[in-house]
Amino acid sequence: MIKSELVQNIANRNPHLFQRDAGHIVKTVLDEISAALAEGKRVELRGFGAFSVKNRPARLARNPRKNTPVPVEEKWVPFFKIGKNLYDRLNPEAEPGESRKK
Repeated sequence: MIKSELVQNIANRNPHLFQRDAGHIVKTVLDEISAALAEGKRVELRGFGAFSVKNRPARLARNPRKNTPVPVEEKWVPFFKIGKNLYDRLNPEAEPGESRKK
């Protein structure tokens, strides 16, 4: 699903909203999540999951074509940890109490 499809689905499920209002809501939510992550904060949506950022330290990688070392700088990357409700929805055959990957 792409963002425009999400906006359309929200507008269809909420006939009192104009499509532009649904688009504004989706954009605002995504902007707030992005801003929080940029500040190094964690964003938790109970039952869905949690967004955070993790540090990948600088390292020495290898160019596969020339087989030469290539330095890779330190970077911060987004990370998503799935919530219990979403996990259960994706894995309905899992037995209750079965541990999920943490």
